[in-house]
Amino acid sequence: MKTLLCLYLLIINALGLLIMLADKEKAKKHRWRIPESTLLTVAALGGSIGCYAGMRVFHHKTRKPKFYIGVPVIFAVQVLVAGYFLR
Repeated sequence: MKTLLCLYLLIINALGLLIMLADKEKAKKHRWRIPESTLLTVAALGGSIGCYAGMRVFHHKTRKPKFYIGVPVIFAVQVLVAGYFLR
């Protein structure tokens, strides 16, 4: 079960990083964008580290409070919930 959870977290965080990259590239080319709700949903489903890394590495969504506050808050909540269930 632990291995499955680790695999899930690895995949969802890789997805978070990749969708931030994809959205940044689409923004540069003035093309259709990935909805903000999708980006935040991936973060909420466990991909907050990947999304945050994408924000920092690709300099994407770093001026939007919804992201520069929201994603770290989502991560903090996830850590608290994990801590509660793992103790």
